Amino acid sequence: MAWSFSFGRVLGSELKVHVTFFLLLAWVGFAAYSGGGWPAAVENILFVLALFACVVAHEFGHALMARRYGIRTPDITLLPIGGLARLERMPENPMQEVWVALAGPAVNVVIWALLVVLGAGIQLGSLSQLDSAGTDLLSRLAYVNLLLAAFNMIPAFPMDGGRVFRALLCLKMERVKATRIATLAGQIVAFGLGFMGLTSGNPILVLIAVFVFISASSENQDVALRSVARRVMARDAMITEFRALSPDDTLATAAQAVIHTTQHEFPVLSQEGELVGFVTRDRLFAALAADHPRSDSAVSVMETDIPKVKLTSGLNKVLDGLHKGAPAVAVCTRSGRMVGYITRENIGELMVIQGR
Repeated sequence: MAWSFSFGRVLGSELKVHVTFFLLLAWVGFAAYSGGGWPAAVENILFVLALFACVVAHEFGHALMARRYGIRTPDITLLPIGGLARLERMPENPMQEVWVALAGPAVNVVIWALLVVLGAGIQLGSLSQLDSAGTDLLSRLAYVNLLLAAFNMIPAFPMDGGRVFRALLCLKMERVKATRIATLAGQIVAFGLGFMGLTSGNPILVLIAVFVFISASSENQDVALRSVARRVMARDAMITEFRALSPDDTLATAAQAVIHTTQHEFPVLSQEGELVGFVTRDRLFAALAADHPRSDSAVSVMETDIPKVKLTSGLNKVLDGLHKGAPAVAVCTRSGRMVGYITRENIGELMVIQGR
């Protein structure tokens, strides 16, 4: 995710923190300082840090359970509204998805129980006590962990409860239809949260509502896309008419290619037709904006980590490559010569043509 900083690898996954999380800390510290000075600011910042440590533990619950089913978690990103564990794929076996979804809230329940053993004593149902000066850090943290577990189990996509809901629906119906129903439930919840946030003046609720709505729609599109992808091969979706660059071309040549074509990415091919890399429009514009000499080689701004598939590869394999951040996936013959490439845009066009 853009604007994220890596804090190293933990249990096989890269732990990232989005820059907006630091803005949240600054806002919490300033608000607390305005009301109670430095002691209040330090206490509230420590509480937020401890809370998000619990959020990270929640996401690792998902990651470790997914690993049991052979699914890796490349990274976990900490955001102001929670954490995001990016699984390579969601398990399509319904019961496996149930266990992966439940693992996160289960971690929060375990943390709550441990904090109670350590002396946390806030009464359930007393949400107002969270801001009370007499409520200690452990008690506040215990209560919030229960809230996190309960909130995540709301049966609305993309929350954990929504994934459980979708998985149980999959036992009775096709996955695309089940996802559509779970997505609708998630969007209804998003509207409810957004309304509550606007009427109560709570910007965090509005932010969560936007995140839930967008995430639900994105998951619905992804599942529908993969449903189509199972029936399509790479050769059926690839772009075959394109402008290619050579390793000797300059930034000026690439700039002219951008002007004279509608392409956003340009393959760099050797004399034998083998792929060397891709020069994307965004990288080219960034280089020109940074005043790189136009006589520099286009190879200097080229992306080289480009997945390659065969003509008869399924589109699912292409989607996996695109989800890992590649600008395109090259389609090559057995001899290694590139004959086409696939981007997110032309897969979207394929979806429209196929009526999905």
